[in-house]
Formats: sequence, C-alpha cells, structure tokens
Amino acid sequence: MPLRVITAGESHGPGLTCIVEGLPAGLELDRELIDRDMARRQLGHGRGGRMKIEKDAADVTAGVRHGRTLGGPVSLTVANRDFANWEERMNPWPVEADVPEVHLPRPGHADLAGAQKYGFTDVRNVLERASARETAARVAGGALAKAFLRALGIEVVSHVTQIGSVRAPERTTLTPSASSGTGGDLALADFADVDASPVRCLDADASAAMVDEINVLRKANESLGGVFEVHAFGLVPGLGSHVSWEERLDGLIGLAMLSIQAIKGCGIGDGFDLAGRPGSAAHDEIFYSEERGYFRETNRSGGIEGGMTTGEPVVVRCAMKPLPTLTKPLRSVDIATREPAQALRERTDSCTVPAAGVVGEAMLAIVLASACRDKFGGDHVDDARAALDAYKRRIGWRR
Repeated sequence: MPLRVITAGESHGPGLTCIVEGLPAGLELDRELIDRDMARRQLGHGRGGRMKIEKDAADVTAGVRHGRTLGGPVSLTVANRDFANWEERMNPWPVEADVPEVHLPRPGHADLAGAQKYGFTDVRNVLERASARETAARVAGGALAKAFLRALGIEVVSHVTQIGSVRAPERTTLTPSASSGTGGDLALADFADVDASPVRCLDADASAAMVDEINVLRKANESLGGVFEVHAFGLVPGLGSHVSWEERLDGLIGLAMLSIQAIKGCGIGDGFDLAGRPGSAAHDEIFYSEERGYFRETNRSGGIEGGMTTGEPVVVRCAMKPLPTLTKPLRSVDIATREPAQALRERTDSCTVPAAGVVGEAMLAIVLASACRDKFGGDHVDDARAALDAYKRRIGWRR
C-alpha cells in the first residue's frame, strides 16, 4: 500500500488534522522528534507575530499505541491557539454576531480564483484553507514518513541557498566530504547545525547577508522569496519506475513540492542549469569497483534518472515567490462593488523560505516513504526491512 497523507483545517479555525494511511505496524515513533519538526517549521528570521502565539505540537489521536504504529491510519491534530481570537469569525457553527465579509482579494493568493470557482462572496472562505498554516499538518504527517524512512536508513534534510538577491555559494564550492559519495556535494553531516542559522543557511557569510536583506526589505514593507534545497541520503537504486508517467519519481516529487504554498519552480539535481550545458557536462558517468559496486563521481541528475532513484542522494531545489500578503497592500478590486481598492491586509510574515525548507522535507519524505511502501511492502516494519535487505543482496548494493 502506498503512503497517503490528507490534511484538513483552516488557518484561524479550531485546529488542523492530518491522517497518514499506509504505515506498517510496529514502527517506533518519537514524540520529541515529531514536535521538533513542528518547531522547526516556525523558525526563520522574518516571521510575523503569529509565531509568538502558536507553539505547535502534534497530538496523536489514533493509530498508535505505546509509541508504535498499529498498521491502521494514524490521526494527528494541531491546535490553533489563535482561534481564541477568531472564535466568532471562524466558528464552525452559526453565531449571533454580524461577521463582516472580506471582499478584497490579494494578488498572488488564491482569493479571487477561489471565490469565483466556489461561488463565494466572502474571500475568507478561500483564504483560510489556502493559507500556508495548513503546512503545519503536512509537517506532522511528514514526521511520520521520516520515521519510516529512518527505519530503512534514509534521512531527509534541507537548507536555504537564496533569500531575495542574496545567494549562498554553490554547493560544489563547499568543502567536499568523503562520505558524500560524490565530489563536492554535501554530506548528511554537513546539515548537523543548519537550524542554528537564523535563515537555515549553511554558509555563515551568506546567512548574515540574508538577515540584512530581510531587515532592509521588511522596513520597506516588502516580502521576500528565495530558494531552498532538500536532500535525501541512504536511498537504494530503483525507487519509482520508468514504465508509467504516473510512477516516475521525479514527477511525483515535482507534484509534491509545487503543491507547497508559494512554490513556483522545482528542479531536481542541477535542474534548470542543465538546459545550458552540452550533454557531456550534463550527465553522471557510471563507474564500477569491487569495493563500491556501481557509483558516480557527480550527481548532476539529483539522484534520479528515468523516473527512478540511482542510489545517489536525491537533491531537490525549490523556488519560492515573495508572500502575497503585504504590509503595504497592492492594488485590487472590491468584489462586492467592482471598484478599485487596496488588497486585504492581515498579519503576515516577511520571509518564510527557511520554514518552507522544513515543509519541503516533509513533502519529499512523504513521496519517498510512499515509494518505499510500494516497492518493499510489508504489514510490519520488520517485513519492509527484510524486503529491503533482500533487494540490496539481489542488486549487489554495497553502501
């Protein structure tokens, strides 16, 4: 059974719900690790006032007993503390108060198209669900997917490479690590202290410059976008498939990443940069040794060829646009009067690229965990481990 993750909830409603279906029984979960990811999603210089209200934690309400999965769907809930301030406006049931409608759609948000699609006169019926607050539930579900991957020896991490006009040095200019398996690429150990950076950037100088960039543009009432990378280590070749477009892993990853609010581009490996190179500089040559088996000396493909993992680290790069809710609103139209107006202004963040990287980890983990469930199956987590070990022996995998 593939892994399936579904979320429910609105930004200022009572809370968020995530249901994860397809995990094997016997998987050990660590509540602290789940809540650590929830807290990491709230990190990053440039966050707004709501992060001072919400202290996110995921409560398991089904599918787990004494710290281990039971094989059925797992349900998690995340409370919205801010609901106390929105109880009249966002109550699931009718209220006596006269709640004013919102008629000022924001350019770049789901507001106008959603109101047109669903026939709403109140834009809040759209923006509450479209809000990136929903990603708290995704991160909760992604933490369970990470736990399953970790049981198979797979880790998923991320870092920020650009905020606004500030770019960190390319990863091939960083100090190579022998453990990475490919010259110049990052290794898992390189990410150990990434959350210590206020913008989750691995380069100290770039990190400081990114903070300065956020400060300058925030004072100018602007929001900022940027780029983050997600890396997955410990994979075997052959996850995904070439036989059907629906099974190609890079397509599934693109779907998952581009579903994150404000993500407008996704590249795997060197991605868009490959378009300007000759073929000899775009692919990863294949080598073999008795000690290592098949291996590559580069990872331009980002660990995926023909819709399948190659065994090298999977590297996914995502571009995030600046947030559409601005403290100095853009021009819009009042959908009730059709007259020119300023877009809705609500409490907002200046920059959420560091947090988006954590959401990217969750989404990549969900896709990879689903691919592992497809390939290795098993009712119990030990069945999946045994199937993975047997597969490694069959293909002679030595890492």
